[in-house]
Amino acid sequence: MGAIDCYPKSKLKLQSMFLHRKSTHLISKAKEVALVAHPHPHPHIMPSPTIRSSAANLTRTMAAINKDGIGVNPHELDAIFEQKRSLRSKVRKALKNMDPILRSQEDNAIQNIVVESSWFKASKSLCAYVSSPALLEVGTSRIISEVLSSSAKERKKLYVPRVEDRNSNMKMLMISSVKDLIEKSMNILQPALVDSDGNQREDVMQASDPVDLFIVPGLAFDKSGSRLGRSGGYYDLFLKNYQELTKKKRWKQPLLVALSYSVQIIEDGGIPITPFDIPMDALVSPAGFIPISGAALRRCE
Repeated sequence: MGAIDCYPKSKLKLQSMFLHRKSTHLISKAKEVALVAHPHPHPHIMPSPTIRSSAANLTRTMAAINKDGIGVNPHELDAIFEQKRSLRSKVRKALKNMDPILRSQEDNAIQNIVVESSWFKASKSLCAYVSSPALLEVGTSRIISEVLSSSAKERKKLYVPRVEDRNSNMKMLMISSVKDLIEKSMNILQPALVDSDGNQREDVMQASDPVDLFIVPGLAFDKSGSRLGRSGGYYDLFLKNYQELTKKKRWKQPLLVALSYSVQIIEDGGIPITPFDIPMDALVSPAGFIPISGAALRRCE
């Protein structure tokens, strides 16, 4: 791997961790289906606001979930969301208390690992988030610069997120320059819908070729692939839709790589999951590249 520091665990153990993660994901999926299909027997006990806000998304995935043929009736989803809220609070506090010098050092280390990796260099097109200081995200400025500074002939296609509404809808639009980004709320940079010539930007969901790689943000991660987002559901819904698109077109699934500061890594099993939580293939921390799925493990060979 050269400059890439693959996390020192046996492939067998990593694969076992990933299979455990997937089976846990399936069980949680069944729980949420059951909660909606079998309302609480006491009408005066109402679901939490978080559960109610997830109901619209759940109806969009019910058909796919029911294909699993699982019928259970647990009432544990509220506890899962409460655990998520508690964990988000702890991680946000840790990020705010992170030493600025250490943050800068970890930003550099993580981005160096990405841009020097074989899987990044081999990618033809990718989706990557534009990091926001307000959200205390791992920086991506060097990664984006690495792509956009290449000659037009050799340049990878780069798609970056644009939030469409408050209902977890997000687009990934292609940019060719940082000048294509405009400042939105919380000083977050997002692509304009049209380019300088007034032409619609290419949407990755309408692209003629697949994306090889997703660089994914998040609030917390573990080394078995679990990801804790910021509660909006934007990435989980988008990744689910894109994975369905690749299956329909018979494309190879993209590699999902999350970037994480050291304080964002939680012990395995410490991140509660729901049916909407898409597992990551790999994690990049200051310690190196941590492969999780079979696809990621093959990148270390």
